Amino acid sequence: MSSMHDPNQNHLLAALLDAEFGRLAPHLELIPMLLGDVLYESGGKLQYVYFPTTSIVSLHYVLENGGSSEIAGVGNEGVLGISLFMGGDTTPSRAVVQTGGHGYRLKSQILMEEFNRAGPVLRLLLRYTQALITQMSQTAVCNRHHSVEQQLCRWLLLTLDRLPSNELTMTQELIANMLGVRREGVTEAAGKLQSYGFIRYRRGHITVLDRAGLEGGVCECYDVVKKEFARLLSDVHQRQGKPAASGMA
Repeated sequence: MSSMHDPNQNHLLAALLDAEFGRLAPHLELIPMLLGDVLYESGGKLQYVYFPTTSIVSLHYVLENGGSSEIAGVGNEGVLGISLFMGGDTTPSRAVVQTGGHGYRLKSQILMEEFNRAGPVLRLLLRYTQALITQMSQTAVCNRHHSVEQQLCRWLLLTLDRLPSNELTMTQELIANMLGVRREGVTEAAGKLQSYGFIRYRRGHITVLDRAGLEGGVCECYDVVKKEFARLLSDVHQRQGKPAASGMA
């Protein structure tokens, strides 16, 4: 493992006790996750689970006509491949890298061996899964009941929570695909946020200038997801003796 990269950059791996982490660490493989990489397709067999560190991965539900929209995002707070330990070895969603970076992958069999010990790993993964389901449910509600501008604020804030900077590399077309709306709607919403002085957008790059402004314009959905991650994982402690990061920040 490179000295520039550390499995502890992923909050779930950092929360494992010494014994559990010691069994998994030799099998963790550092991999680049490039923008647009598809980690798995809908219906595909899960040969690996993925723990992002500096990347963000978007989970999409794909329709028969090829259309899709994001149902959740996973960054350094979580793991990709929950279907594996929830009773199946395939998933109904597609996992696509939204923000390039790195992460660790682990063979599914190795994780299941640890999960089936019915110890701390099982309890941690189930609690994370409940938080992820909350994010999926709230995304569905948000997409149905809130404006594109509110949805964009929610999406930007959740993305910022997983990144060390206020710079995002993202085209309006890609954001439209994430939210499942027309590109024109994203263009209008982004234009408003820029006119308010909340963001600066140019050539596929978004710079957040006023996070407090975004928080003032976002719907309740962002706070619901944030609080659920904090509620379920706030008492988890890292091996370094520090409290695990609450929520996704």
